Amino acid sequence: MKKYFLLLLALTFITTQSFQHVFFKKKKHIIVWQPSHQTDTGKDFREAATCGAIVDAAMETKPHLKEYKVWSLGRTDVHHADSGSNTMLAHTTTVVDGKMSGYAYELQEANKKHPEIFIAVHNNGGTKRNAIWGYIHYGDKYENENREFAARLIKAVSSATTLENRGVLLDSTTGRNDYRCKTTGKLGFYSLDENINSAPYRVLLEIGDNAASRELLISTDGRKKIGEALKLELAAWLEERKDQINK
Repeated sequence: MKKYFLLLLALTFITTQSFQHVFFKKKKHIIVWQPSHQTDTGKDFREAATCGAIVDAAMETKPHLKEYKVWSLGRTDVHHADSGSNTMLAHTTTVVDGKMSGYAYELQEANKKHPEIFIAVHNNGGTKRNAIWGYIHYGDKYENENREFAARLIKAVSSATTLENRGVLLDSTTGRNDYRCKTTGKLGFYSLDENINSAPYRVLLEIGDNAASRELLISTDGRKKIGEALKLELAAWLEERKDQINK
């Protein structure tokens, strides 16, 4: 009887371990993409259309993950739904006539998904450089991991296009406007602030310049190339870090 009991116990343990292995193997990572909603940047240029198309291309590229796009474009129940700066209090945290901002709405929707990874996609302007930049949040617990993650994403896009790789910068270095992280007191990007965004891995990409990179950014092929490069590198990064991400 004792032998049968031990055998049953062993079989139960093996079955449980196998189930757990399958569960973790099949676990889908939650990714949130935040394309720019700005329609007022550049001459005869719609940043929202460009960034939205890049994100769509990324989400359509295999492997298909658990991905969501947060976008305030076209909404009438928020202020600055299609304009505004990620570094200004008036365009982020301020409530106007009872309405939250487009950025606040996007981050609210992102946090509802409980993402592990958050990728904001923007286009730069006025740099005169056909380039790509990565930004991460200053003083963050995951600053080193986010730096490596952003570096890989921008390298992948640079390799797939003509965009020059300008490296990864801290959001505190831009010196823009008046939004500050309440933890560090430094200027920063609202979307990357750990007090606003619950995702541990958070990066913001400035892909191309709306003048210097115009032809690439407005072309269907160019947008697709950028989106595919982002997704493939994201998938590779996730695969390499699956043990840490799944914890």
